[in-house]
Amino acid sequence: MLTAILCLGGIGLVASATLGLASKKFAVEVDPREEALLEALPGANCGACGEPGCSGYAKGVAEGRLPANLCTPGGSETMQAIADILGIEAVATTPQVAVVLCQGDNDKATSKYLYLGLQDCNAAQNLADGPKTCPDGCLGLGSCAAACPFAAIEMTPNGLAVIDRDQCTGCETCVSVCPRKVIVMAPKSATVHVLCNSHDKGAAVRKYCQIGCIGCNICKKTAPEAYLIENFLARVDYEHAQDAAPAIGKCPMKCIRDFTSGYPEGSALIAPAARSKENAA
Repeated sequence: MLTAILCLGGIGLVASATLGLASKKFAVEVDPREEALLEALPGANCGACGEPGCSGYAKGVAEGRLPANLCTPGGSETMQAIADILGIEAVATTPQVAVVLCQGDNDKATSKYLYLGLQDCNAAQNLADGPKTCPDGCLGLGSCAAACPFAAIEMTPNGLAVIDRDQCTGCETCVSVCPRKVIVMAPKSATVHVLCNSHDKGAAVRKYCQIGCIGCNICKKTAPEAYLIENFLARVDYEHAQDAAPAIGKCPMKCIRDFTSGYPEGSALIAPAARSKENAA
């Protein structure tokens, strides 16, 4: 009995020693900068950098394969931290936010049929191109809200996705999951947007949406530098976004919005101007 115990103990010692030597021989050395970079990143694993997670991005930056300014959720603070770790100069980036180019909720836009399937925009889109009559409007089933790693997307009671500009980090996750490409990235400094995504002619738009762009060119005539008209759809030229506001009151369909004044109807989000009034009261 004692012999067996001693034999087993000896085998265990030999095995542990062998494993210890093997771990040292085959150990993979990790660049200390990679660990420091991973610590500096926000840990959102949102994929905005093109990598599946923050660890992949940290490794790519440490190896010199990826630029140091791809972490949009981290903002300028993370960029500065990365620059300090790498010993380089921080490169300024233009803050971006996601914008839903639609205000056609279930009250303002017509439907082709009653959808009772999965609460998922991609599933709905695969069923006869979605229940909304407008082929380019928000389906309102919340796939973008479910995917947002920062809880920056609100779904209104009437089925419209609205993005909180203060909470949005510009990670682009919502852009990638929207089957109708209703969500776009825009400079955060631009607060005026044409909230419509339809390229149909005005007569068709009027039939299926109360608040869609009809391509009437009034905004372009009011602020020529600030607006572009492409395939019957107006959009703000963000290089001249500071000149876009005068056209808001001129739009006959009320589809141009300044987010400093308010979010789309039905949203519980509070815009800066309204917040200032509340604080003053």
